[in-house]
Amino acid sequence: MSTLIIDYGMGNLRSVQKAFERIGEAAVISSDPHEVAKADRVILPGVGAFRDAIEAIHRHDLGSVIRDHIAADRPFLGICLGLQLLFDRSLEDGEHAGLGIIPGTVRRFQLPREFKIPHMGWNQLQFSQQPVPALLQGLPAQPWFYFVHSYHCVAADSRWVAATADYGGPFVAAVAQGNVMATQFHPEKSQAAGMQLLRNFLEATRPAQV
Repeated sequence: MSTLIIDYGMGNLRSVQKAFERIGEAAVISSDPHEVAKADRVILPGVGAFRDAIEAIHRHDLGSVIRDHIAADRPFLGICLGLQLLFDRSLEDGEHAGLGIIPGTVRRFQLPREFKIPHMGWNQLQFSQQPVPALLQGLPAQPWFYFVHSYHCVAADSRWVAATADYGGPFVAAVAQGNVMATQFHPEKSQAAGMQLLRNFLEATRPAQV
C-alpha cells in the first residue's frame, strides 16, 4: 500500500516523512492531486494559519481529492493544522470554511492569564472512546504528546473525539471515526509514543493477511 504526505506549502513535511522512515514506511511527499488520488493512505500535516492553509489546499485543487479519498473509505491521518482543516469552519482571523468532514468549529483558546498561548509543550491524553480506537492502542494510560497550537477544535458530535488533553480545561487532542484519524499534537515530535501512534495508523490500515 502506498503512503502519501500532502504538500500544500504549509507543513513540516520532511519531519513527518522521516518519522515514517524510522518505522520502516517509505512515505512520498506530493502536491499533485492525481498522485494524492492514487494513494492508499494519505497524511495531511500542517502548521500556520487556517485561512492560508485552506486557500493553499484549494489553490492546489486538493480539497475535493481529500474528500473523495475519505468518502472512498481509504485511510487518512491529519496532524495539527491537518486536524483543524477537517472541521466545518475556523474562527481564526475571521470565519473560514474548512473541509467539512467533521462537524464543529475551530476556536482560539480563551484562558486565564497564567496560561500562555500558544499551548506549547508536552501534555497528557485522556482517552475518550471505549474500546480505545486502533490509532491509540498499545499506548500507556495518559500518554504524553507534544503540542504547539493557539486554536483548538470544538466537535459538534462527541462520537468523533478519541482523546482529550487539558489546558485550562479539556480540548480535543485526537479524533477517530472509521478511516478518518487526526491529532492536534505532533506524533513526529513525540518520541516513542508518537512512533507507536504512527505504527498503529499503518497497522490499522493494512489489509488482513490470509
